[in-house]
Amino acid sequence: MGAIRFIWGRLKEHPLSRVGPGLITGVADDDPSGIATYSQAGAQFGLNMLWTMPLAFPLMAAIQSMCARIGRVTGKGLAANIKIAFPSIVLQAVVLLLLVANTLNIAADVAAMGEVAELITGFNRHIMTAVFVFGTVILQVFVPYHRYVNFLKWLTISLLAYAAVLFTVHVPWGEVLQRTVWPRFVLNSDTAAVIVGVFGTTISPYLFFWQASEEVEDMHSKKGAVALVSNASMAGEELRRIRWDTWSGMFYSNVTAYFIILATAVTLNVSGITDINTAAQAASALRPLAGDFAFMLFAVGILGVGLIGVPVLAGSGAYAFSEAMGWTSGLENKANDARGFYGIISVSVLLGLVIQYTPISPMKALFWSAVINGVIAVPLMVVIILLVSKKSVMGTFIASRPIIILGWMAVAVMGAAALGMLLLG
Repeated sequence: MGAIRFIWGRLKEHPLSRVGPGLITGVADDDPSGIATYSQAGAQFGLNMLWTMPLAFPLMAAIQSMCARIGRVTGKGLAANIKIAFPSIVLQAVVLLLLVANTLNIAADVAAMGEVAELITGFNRHIMTAVFVFGTVILQVFVPYHRYVNFLKWLTISLLAYAAVLFTVHVPWGEVLQRTVWPRFVLNSDTAAVIVGVFGTTISPYLFFWQASEEVEDMHSKKGAVALVSNASMAGEELRRIRWDTWSGMFYSNVTAYFIILATAVTLNVSGITDINTAAQAASALRPLAGDFAFMLFAVGILGVGLIGVPVLAGSGAYAFSEAMGWTSGLENKANDARGFYGIISVSVLLGLVIQYTPISPMKALFWSAVINGVIAVPLMVVIILLVSKKSVMGTFIASRPIIILGWMAVAVMGAAALGMLLLG
């Protein structure tokens, strides 16, 4: 009877029930703004930017696994740990810049979603943008985390659309493999800008805060679960889950980004279309080159990841600000119990909508978001590495030496890319 109950319990679980914050974080990384960046890389440089994804994957996974470990081990989000371990000015500067960057990124994302929805349905883009914005806010504020997270997990399937696009176009796989390991490009300011953009949208500060806080949310949603520093009995199982969930989630994200660069390289670049400003523009440009089916797959993917990316952007800022202020935070809380937290979410997303009706261009907003993220990503990664190496914070669960080495490599690569852009510019 025990075996029957076990099998029945497994059958009742949906296919995504055993994956966690790593998958959602990875997919949120490929938000509409990220798709625009990857599309520009493929359109402008063809196959010669494919190498960025194999390099970015282990670096991104190492940093995100550190963030997840911090959350699960300490039972606190990233901002709460920075508040304890570093001077207050460090946290205040990071949170302020994060909120500004996230709001500008939300503006670019919802604008792209509205444009794509207009292409698909014919309805006015501003109306569709408003529908997405208010729908996102309502879901985050009024649906408890344990239900809302399942909605986000199912949306992660939308990334498969970009793999499907490759079945609709001709792909010279021999040349693809060659250019992945041996690219050809001239290192100048334009090249440096695209490389920084690709790495900046792949290894991004808002993902750090989100994944750490979602580990805390997941912990609170499990009966009897506590921070590992308080009770190490579940440490082996939980840390194995974090490794698998984070590395597989980041792999899914980076493979998808690779497919987006590849799809736009073998269609747009080959046809001489080398300047892409938005994800919607990339989808539109695909239609005459690869057909309606490829266009529809690309467009649906943008909407799916946008519905994940916008909540993650808004949520990460709300977690960081609430933890810095000592407010109650968490998507499992009711609106009346965490008014400040949900207020930050609502204001961030609604400001993203308001920007659509100002002289500020969504693409200009995305540019400044990328600049701000570039400013804070490198020092923030240093802070994360120091946190996950401190026994006073992590107890006996400090990160392993290989993960720490990969983390410092991520700092070096991001720092060198940003410095290269400044020097070559």
